[in-house]
Amino acid sequence: MTKTLFVGNLPWSVTPDELTQIFSQYAEVLAARVATDRETGRSRGFGFVEVPEEGAQAVIDALNGTQLGGRDITVSEARPREDRSFRR
Repeated sequence: MTKTLFVGNLPWSVTPDELTQIFSQYAEVLAARVATDRETGRSRGFGFVEVPEEGAQAVIDALNGTQLGGRDITVSEARPREDRSFRR
């Protein structure tokens, strides 16, 4: 089983490869992605990292509140996406 971790307050310049490199020091990284704006392609300041379930808590404990590019990042277990069917 895998766990998806939410990574918030990322520097705008961070790449999925950098996330993989940082998180792989604590657990095997199965996938890493940075959320981007659909129109501009720029980072939205958060991302997701998938790790094996047994290593997830160690990653959270090790990296939550640490500095990355001068910013204090937040790392937590990702919550399921809410239904966003309401559109204007």
